[in-house]
Amino acid sequence: MVKELQSTTTLHNGVKMPWVGLGVFKVQDGEEVVSSVKAALEVGYRSIDTAAIYANEEGVGKAIAESNVPREELFVTTKVWNADHGYEETLAAFDVSLKKLGLDYLDLYLIHWPLPSQGKYIETWKALEQLYKDGRVRAIGVSNFKIHHLEDIIANCEVIPLVNQVEYHPRFNQSELHAFCKKHGIQLEAWSPLMQGGLFEEPVLVEIAEKYKKSTAQIIIRWDIQNGVVTIPKSVKPHRIAENAEVFDFELSQEDMDKINNLNTNQRMFADPDDFNRV
Repeated sequence: MVKELQSTTTLHNGVKMPWVGLGVFKVQDGEEVVSSVKAALEVGYRSIDTAAIYANEEGVGKAIAESNVPREELFVTTKVWNADHGYEETLAAFDVSLKKLGLDYLDLYLIHWPLPSQGKYIETWKALEQLYKDGRVRAIGVSNFKIHHLEDIIANCEVIPLVNQVEYHPRFNQSELHAFCKKHGIQLEAWSPLMQGGLFEEPVLVEIAEKYKKSTAQIIIRWDIQNGVVTIPKSVKPHRIAENAEVFDFELSQEDMDKINNLNTNQRMFADPDDFNRV
């Protein structure tokens, strides 16, 4: 049983990644993101997930710099955006992100979307491999990649992605993708695990939450962990950030896990990666 907020999973290169982190999608740069990240670090979070397109890397970096947490205890993730696909473009984008974050290295760098219309994600991946070989990032991975995108990378590259961060929640549990990732040693990570609050009134989850005397959000986060999925719930409210971390003092029964698994309807909240081409 995963017992505390600093508990980690070990990626296939030996790097340890926290099971729970703070996501900062749609968190405004400046005071909002600085205070959110600081609140998370004070509670005990050690994983922070941002992206170039979120336009808040500077605020994340400021919060880290002003915290008393040693750099080696942190796990910082950011992502290369669609407009920067390509080998040289990705290397340049990495430098920009690192400077904005004020860091000497990253813990995880992801390709944000496969962007199939441009057909450059192999080229982009080779840039990530170079950054990894150069020791500028401890782990490399992808986001929103489907099985056929992953197969393409595995067939054409030297380093198998260590992480695939995807839309994952009780309505969309991506069981086939998850099985594929397990087979290849790729850690699945859930973005928007709470479906942006869209599951808080789901009767099955409400009933389970009452049984364990927990919030529906805590039940979902615990379900992620017990399914072997890293999770990065987002909040800007300190009490919610703290509450989302209080998931290590109970364990869902297999019966309740099955009830939540059965909520799956293959309902995407966001775009299909094969169709999402925004740059």
